[in-house]
Amino acid sequence: MTALIEFETERLLLRQWSASDREPFARLCADPRVMEFYPNILDRTASDAMVDRVEGLIGDRGWGLWAVELKADKQFIGYVGLHIPTYDLPCSPCVEIGWRLACEYWGKGYATEAAQAGLKVGFDRLNLPEIVSFTATINRRSRAVMERLGMKLDAKTFEHPIVPVGHILREHVLYRLSQEQWQSTH
Repeated sequence: MTALIEFETERLLLRQWSASDREPFARLCADPRVMEFYPNILDRTASDAMVDRVEGLIGDRGWGLWAVELKADKQFIGYVGLHIPTYDLPCSPCVEIGWRLACEYWGKGYATEAAQAGLKVGFDRLNLPEIVSFTATINRRSRAVMERLGMKLDAKTFEHPIVPVGHILREHVLYRLSQEQWQSTH
C-alpha cells in the first residue's frame, strides 16, 4: 500500500479528503468568483466526481491535491497540491502545483503558504526535477501566487487544450520551478 502524505504549515493542515469536505467544496466550485478563470462552474455531481478522482489519485500515489484545513478552527477552505495533467501541454509530461480556495479565504496568504509546503514535498520528498503551474493569462491573482513562490514565467504563452477555441480563458501562461532553483533558495 502507498504511504499517504499529509503535512502542515504554521496555520494549515494539508490532509486527505473527508466526506465532510464535499459540501463546502461543492459550494466553492459553484461560486462564480472562485471559478472565474475556469471555463465552467461545477454542479454538485461534477464536484463530487472531481473529489472521487482526486481521492483515487492520492490513493494510488500517496500525494495529490490535498484538502486544506485551517488548524485554528478545523475549517475546510479548499485544496492545494500536486497533480499530473493528463492532457498535452508544452511542458508535458509534468507535475503541476495548483490551488482552489473559497473566496472568503483569499488575501490571507493561505494559497502561498500551502503551495510552498507542497513544493517542499514535491522537491524534498518526491525528488521531482521540476514543478510547473499555469493559468489563464488574465488571472492576475494566481500569477501573483506563482511569482511569490519563486516560479519563473516562460516567455511563450500557450492555448490550453481543454478550453474551447475562441474562449477568453484559452490563452495560458506557464511558470516553472526547478529543483535546483528551489534548493538554492531553501
